[in-house]
Amino acid sequence: MAIAFDPFPQFQDFAHPEKFVSASWLSARLGVDGLRVVESDEDAFLYDIGHIPGAVRIDWHRDLNDPVQRDFIDGEAFATLMDARGISRDDTVVVYGDRNNWWAAYTAWVFELFGHPDVRLLDGGRDAWMGEERDTSFAVPEYPAQGYPVVERDDSTWRSFVEHVRSRPEDTLLIDVRGPEYFAGAEVEVAPDSNCASPVLRHGHIPGAVNHPWGDSVHPNGRVKDRESIAAAYTDVPAGAPVITYCSAGQSAAHTWYILRHVLGVENVSLYDGSWYEWGNMVRMPIERDAE
Repeated sequence: MAIAFDPFPQFQDFAHPEKFVSASWLSARLGVDGLRVVESDEDAFLYDIGHIPGAVRIDWHRDLNDPVQRDFIDGEAFATLMDARGISRDDTVVVYGDRNNWWAAYTAWVFELFGHPDVRLLDGGRDAWMGEERDTSFAVPEYPAQGYPVVERDDSTWRSFVEHVRSRPEDTLLIDVRGPEYFAGAEVEVAPDSNCASPVLRHGHIPGAVNHPWGDSVHPNGRVKDRESIAAAYTDVPAGAPVITYCSAGQSAAHTWYILRHVLGVENVSLYDGSWYEWGNMVRMPIERDAE
C-alpha cells in the first residue's frame, strides 16, 4: 500500500506533489513497512561514508545500464535488481543523491520507465539530509527478495532518441539544460567522473535548442523553488506541445525532466538521454555554437 504523501505546503502547489518528500517527512517514517529509500550518487563512494539509515545503494552506471550496449537494463534485469535491494512493486521508493539530485533524478526517471507506481525524490537530496545533521548509518541493509515482477521498459513515453530529435515536429521545444558556456561552445565538456580530455569532439548545442540551465529551478542548496518561480523561468514552454530535455550525459536533463513533469505538469516531456555526448560525436551531425 502506498504511503501517505508529504503535506509540506510548498509541494501542494506542484502539479504532482506526491512526487516529492522533505527530509523531515522521511526522517519520521524510516523503517515503515512499504517504504524503501534508495541512494544514487555520482560519487558512488559517498554511500560508504554514511547514508540515510536503511537506505540501499543503486549505482546508476553499474546497476541500471546494460553491460554490453549503450542502453538501460531490460525488464528481467530490473526485476533482479529490485529483488536484490528488497524492493517490491507496491513499495514507495524515495530516491536521493549528491550533486543536487542529478543522478537520483536519473534513477527515478528509470523507475518511471519501468512504470513503478510510487517513486519520489527527496527535496535537496543528500546535502539536505546531511546539512540538517540527521541520523546516518554505515550499515548496509539486507532485505529479502520481494518477487518483483518482470515489467518491460516503456521507452515510448518519456524517452527520446537521436532520430526523434532530428525529426522532431516544428512546435517541439528542445531544451539544453547545461550552463550557457557549454551551450555557446566556449567551454569543453569533461566526463563527470574523469580528469581526462573531453569525450566530445565538438562543442556547442543542437540546432534549434534553447538554453535553460537546470539550476533555474532550484535554490543554491539544491532544494526545489516554488512553482511560481519555476514557471517564470519557463515561460517559453508551449502548452501541450512536445518538450525534449538534454544535457551532457542525461543526468541534469533528467532533473529538469522531473521538474517540468512533476512541478509544472508538462504532460508531453521526454529526455534525450544520449544528449551531447552522443550528438557531439556523431559524424555529419549539425551543431550550432556562439563562440569562436
